[in-house]
Amino acid sequence: MLETSARLLRLLSLLQTPREWTGAELAERLHVSARTIRNDVDRLRNLGYPVHGTRGSAGGYRLGAGAALPPLLLDDEEAVAVAIGLRTAAGGTITGVEETSLRALAKLEQVLPARLRRRVDVLKKYAETVPRDDPGPRVDADILNTIADSCRDRQRLRFDYRRHDGSETRRDVEPYRLVNWGRRWYLVAYDVGRSDWRTFRVDRLHLRTPTGPRFTPRDLPEAAVDQVRRGASSAAWRYRAQVVVHAPAEQLAERINAAIGTITAVDDTRCLLDTGADSIEALAVHLGLLGVDFTVTEPAELVAHVRSLAGRYHRATEPRP
Repeated sequence: MLETSARLLRLLSLLQTPREWTGAELAERLHVSARTIRNDVDRLRNLGYPVHGTRGSAGGYRLGAGAALPPLLLDDEEAVAVAIGLRTAAGGTITGVEETSLRALAKLEQVLPARLRRRVDVLKKYAETVPRDDPGPRVDADILNTIADSCRDRQRLRFDYRRHDGSETRRDVEPYRLVNWGRRWYLVAYDVGRSDWRTFRVDRLHLRTPTGPRFTPRDLPEAAVDQVRRGASSAAWRYRAQVVVHAPAEQLAERINAAIGTITAVDDTRCLLDTGADSIEALAVHLGLLGVDFTVTEPAELVAHVRSLAGRYHRATEPRP
């Protein structure tokens, strides 16, 4: 009986992987006959596990979703990864999951084998999290779920949005993607009132209910992550500049991503870079790291700073008496 119970647990562990197993594969893994596999599958079904089977040469067994959550059988690396993930989630950027994460972590640590518990305890003891002066914005889990549901169901969202300068506006949008970048969550959506794509920080929006009518999906103009990089970076720029770079647009695109700026081809040998930074000094450094010649005509502060740098670098190479 003990051998049968152990085999059932091993069978359940195999069925929990995201694939379909043939009876022959399971029999080979567990070193039993195909008939024993069929009997064990029937035992799991009698215990309430929804094991689905299909007949034929391409058929097999897989574990479906049931009314109750079955015990999850994790290997050593999976168990440690889940424990670390739960601990990280407990101090993350989503409110409403901290207590739940700690409860789940306590249950997991209680049943971890001693060898794995030591690995988790070592990380807990010797891994430190540096507190930030600015912990960053936090987002309610229910808001994320509501937005994700609207993306799935193709339903408009209506919300009040607080912009970077503190002013508030009413928005009516078609939601498409949620993107997590660093400690912030962003919504990529089509703004109906402005007839254009926009990126919104989720912690700055206040949802209004009910959600709007369904909409016909549009094609995203670019990858959702790149949309966020471009929108988030440009919103934080204090200084902006359009610089003529003396290199083909394709060559420059290989060196920078959407967070740095946008590139527009001028001809076969030049392109226009629309970029920015929080300071003139940082903007000049970014341009110097491009590794190619460029021409800058504005803003005036940037032109003056580049000239000052040019003189300083030139003097640095002059022979000293």
